[in-house]
Amino acid sequence: MKSLLLPPFWHHIHHRRVVSTMQCCDALTVEPGHFLLVTADEQTAGRGQRGTVWESAAGENLTFSVAWRNVGVAARDQFLISEAVALSVAETVAELLKGTACTEAVSVKWPNDVYVGERKICGMLIEHSLSGPHIDATMAGIGLNVNQRHFCGDAPNPVSLCQLAGQTFSLTAVMERIVGHLCSGIAMLQEGRYDEMEERFAARLFRREGWHPYRDAGGEFTGRFAGIARNGMLTLEKSSGEHRTYAFKEVACIIPPMPQLG
Repeated sequence: MKSLLLPPFWHHIHHRRVVSTMQCCDALTVEPGHFLLVTADEQTAGRGQRGTVWESAAGENLTFSVAWRNVGVAARDQFLISEAVALSVAETVAELLKGTACTEAVSVKWPNDVYVGERKICGMLIEHSLSGPHIDATMAGIGLNVNQRHFCGDAPNPVSLCQLAGQTFSLTAVMERIVGHLCSGIAMLQEGRYDEMEERFAARLFRREGWHPYRDAGGEFTGRFAGIARNGMLTLEKSSGEHRTYAFKEVACIIPPMPQLG
């Protein structure tokens, strides 16, 4: 990756090959008010939600982690940070697909995967450390499919920007866009504009409207979105009329497999 143009107080470390960019971030200290960005051409064991491993061809996609401290968000409101991070990627993807039929199909699947239609283009894992009632530090590990054309793993309906737009993209330029959106989102939280953040996230939510198939510990059911709390808990209304609230990993969308794009 070429040298990045980053805002003040951002620090960038690039590796050709690592086990995990999150592991690299975790080993370093970030001062309050500063941001650490670790990128890699290739990571051999990137971590994802539900213990999954993120498939990424070396040098073709963005695999990176960002760590920062002290944005003033209470632990009970931690999902606001997840919303800001997910939106930074979703809004970047939507901008890069502008002029295609895919622009309006970019969404965030709870808690934070980015989809285009029924295809997954980005996965992420977000971790926090607490100091009393507040979040002291956040680390986000992100994998965004950019220029990869063929996928061999078992990820659900993977897709890349290149496949959707029919062109390759500069990884440096895409990374700089994401950083810009993330800075805007964090500034919004620091200014206390929580309602605005929630509205923007709701507008991008995957399957926000209508009834859809889900699976929880009790099996498969049909449900529809009923709300997300600031701690990240998701509420669904089942077709029976029952409202059920879930923590991360307690419920999953059922997404039918689709053929890969060329």
